[in-house]
Amino acid sequence: MGNDGGGYGGWQMKYWRKPLDLDRVKIPHGEVRIIVDRCKGCGFCVEYCPKDVLALSDEFNRKGYHPPKAVRPGECVNCGLCEMICPDFAIFSVSLTSEDAAGAPVVVVSPGATS
Repeated sequence: MGNDGGGYGGWQMKYWRKPLDLDRVKIPHGEVRIIVDRCKGCGFCVEYCPKDVLALSDEFNRKGYHPPKAVRPGECVNCGLCEMICPDFAIFSVSLTSEDAAGAPVVVVSPGATS
């Protein structure tokens, strides 16, 4: 265990052993979708994302809040924690196949836009 710059507060756990089925396990990937005008900028999704995919943007939404943005979209593991913790239902993730995960874009949904 050490401080190597990742994880919560710069601390990240190092695994001292590998799972026996490591070659058969596929890491899930997801695509983060944000409904910008529904967000109130509480930052719960940013704080609790286990892969530090999200950060609060410098831009404002219609309500005057700073919505989140994906700073590392390819790192999303589709855990769904952001959508579970969001009090405004303004963010969710969609599962991607391994072919889609290579260039996982972030989709920002605004009212009136079709997705």
